Amino acid sequence: MPVQRSILGKPLPPMPPKRIAVLLSTIAVFAIFTLVFTLPNSIPAGPSLGRFTDHKIPIPKLPKTLSPSILNPFRQAAHAPPVQKNSTSGEASWYSNWNWMSPFSSSVTLDENRSLLPPLIDRPPIYAYYDYTLQKGKSHKEAENAVLVTWRRAWWAQGFKPIILSPAEAMNNPLYAELQVLEVEPLLKTEISRWLAWENMGTGMLCHYLLLPMGSHEDPLLAFLRRGEYPRLTRFDRLGSGLFAGSKADITAAVKEALSNKALNESTDFITAVSPETFEIEPKNGVLAYYDTRTVKEKYSKVADEIEADGPRGLMVLNKLTVSHLHTTWQNTFSKGIAVIKPQPEHMTTAILPARKLAEFLIQCPSSPLPSSCPPNNPKCNPCISSHPLQITYPSVYRNTSDLYTIGTVPHPFTTALMSSSLNSESELTIPWIRRKSKRDPWLTTITAELLGTGVSGAPRVVKFKDVVASQYGTSHSLWTTAERDMPEDLDWYFGFTIPRNATDKGESETPVPGPERKPQVSSGPRNSPESAPTDEEVAMTKEKSLLKSAVEFGKARKPDEEKVRKAIEAWNLADTEAWRFARAFLERNRVERLKWEEEERKYAGGKAGAERGKNEGWGRWFDDR
Repeated sequence: MPVQRSILGKPLPPMPPKRIAVLLSTIAVFAIFTLVFTLPNSIPAGPSLGRFTDHKIPIPKLPKTLSPSILNPFRQAAHAPPVQKNSTSGEASWYSNWNWMSPFSSSVTLDENRSLLPPLIDRPPIYAYYDYTLQKGKSHKEAENAVLVTWRRAWWAQGFKPIILSPAEAMNNPLYAELQVLEVEPLLKTEISRWLAWENMGTGMLCHYLLLPMGSHEDPLLAFLRRGEYPRLTRFDRLGSGLFAGSKADITAAVKEALSNKALNESTDFITAVSPETFEIEPKNGVLAYYDTRTVKEKYSKVADEIEADGPRGLMVLNKLTVSHLHTTWQNTFSKGIAVIKPQPEHMTTAILPARKLAEFLIQCPSSPLPSSCPPNNPKCNPCISSHPLQITYPSVYRNTSDLYTIGTVPHPFTTALMSSSLNSESELTIPWIRRKSKRDPWLTTITAELLGTGVSGAPRVVKFKDVVASQYGTSHSLWTTAERDMPEDLDWYFGFTIPRNATDKGESETPVPGPERKPQVSSGPRNSPESAPTDEEVAMTKEKSLLKSAVEFGKARKPDEEKVRKAIEAWNLADTEAWRFARAFLERNRVERLKWEEEERKYAGGKAGAERGKNEGWGRWFDDR
């Protein structure tokens, strides 16, 4: 039964719930107005009531100085991390930190133009001994220098720090005086001096400059050697004195044992001068190629004959052979070819032109005195055949495939917007157009579509892109440059071998297989004469070149109004901007690291051993038509 309500004993008529709610609301409003307008007037004049309370309720205030981070502008300002040494190059600047996988660098660096990069990985030292003081002809020294450059490039590309030692390091060893009083053969004395120089430096690897790494970057042996920790003094089976690895204590013990050997003069090399228990022998060394005298005579007799006939010229032929084997090994590693990323095919043909040319150079058959030969560590390799070169593809997405090499060109969001608006008949690149018509982060969204799908925001896409660019796996399987700058000049060090620079050669060298395919196929397609009308593709390319040039010039000097447009584009495309800055900074840091190392090494070994000569020749014509 419903409840019967009453007042003063008299029953009230029933009232609907809606009316009760209205009544209660009216009473509440009346009570509030009564308190506001009547209570202050009823308090007598006198001391303030505030003196009867001991506490105050503080009113929160916004900080006077806000954080410069666009991601959290209300965060209190904080000091930016200190500037590290060698952390700038041109307009690129970076900060190395373990938190480098943060989506946006400014959250850590507090600087929009400062990229957050992974800490530099320590490169374990690998030493080669070379006596530059010996009297040799100019041609002989030039040939040996070319071999040393090849040795340095190959090991640098695999993550090591190749250092050339000389008699100066051996003489700096306190044990050198003991060697001088011993009567030993000159060759054995040189071998012991080599070990004294190594012992003077400490833990690391001692390598002959004719031993090169030829295999995948992920090979277990190379991964072990890159860790730089060697529990036992180790030599490698069937490589003789080509490579040793050990700690400082083990090296010192071995040198002292050799110098105290009473039958030292009867030894043929350092290995026989110590007891067999001194070394641990590593049988799995299939990634190492040693071009010693015995190997060259057995496998490459033509080269051995060249060396015997003319030492300097034969050494240059041998160096040419090793470079071709390094290139062939790289091509075998990436058997599925090269992917040149082209996410916006309708207006990015010109921007990826340097990447396409680099890919064309990499698929060429390397010039070799023995085209059908294989490295000594891999006799069953697949020599390059011009009739079946590696394939170059132009996907719009990045594919994580271990045997596919990727070359990516990252455009600045302004470059993307400029080309997109101009090629879509937009009259002017304005802020309203950016906000209303342009897509947000189009470049990064496109290349990561296959990996992450279409329903993912920009932050996880940036994290994935950074992993692709800067992880150990990513650096050995891809190269990422920016669209507004030329291709780096030191790519030989990035790949570990001399890249062919013959722009007219499309990999059509003679094949080692006899038959009608020995001669290169000549294209029979007609070429446009100067009088013929340009095609639609040529017109588009011409317009793209002009737009890309405008984007490059715009990036160098900007007026205040233009600066507003650029800032608006960067704010609208945070993920694309972060990717562009990250790729630019990472590539520049690699270059700065190598140049700093070269500058330090120039002080030693006479300043010339292993130094490049004419290294910039032949690269300028890459970009003549861009």
